[in-house]
Amino acid sequence: MVPPFGERLHCGTDPVASRRVSGDQGARRIHHVGIAVRDVAAATALYALLTCGSVLHEATVEEQGVHAVALQVGTGPLVELLEPTGADTPVGRFLAKRGEGMHHVAYEVFDVGSEIDRLRAAGLTLIDAAPRPGLFGLQVAFVHPDSVRGVLCELVQPLVASGAVED
Repeated sequence: MVPPFGERLHCGTDPVASRRVSGDQGARRIHHVGIAVRDVAAATALYALLTCGSVLHEATVEEQGVHAVALQVGTGPLVELLEPTGADTPVGRFLAKRGEGMHHVAYEVFDVGSEIDRLRAAGLTLIDAAPRPGLFGLQVAFVHPDSVRGVLCELVQPLVASGAVED
């Protein structure tokens, strides 16, 4: 049964205790949506046209096998366009299997390490056992899509106090 509109859902294994948690657990907001693309320059032009967004960040991270562009779209979540640097990378394998499209949803959290522990205790499977450096100065961890109804979810923690990321 879906709870009444506006009621905060429990975010732990004990529904009664977790209703009393501070606001420091769980997602603060959707930080970005990740989209796998074959040509990041062409995709950037297309999504900038679609959204009237502007490029906030661009980076190539060889150890992650990705060239990424983050578009700022108004005051909402970022659109992160991901082009693989090779076929044998996570995004390269995703494109080979599924083609271009939605890759992941990223949720901003206060503390990635604490969220990893909380979600693991609740029985979710995490791809990352500990936070790791992500793109654009974020600490990140991924939740396996098998635990989240087929959606790859990323937990992100900006290393600055505000919700904005810095280079």
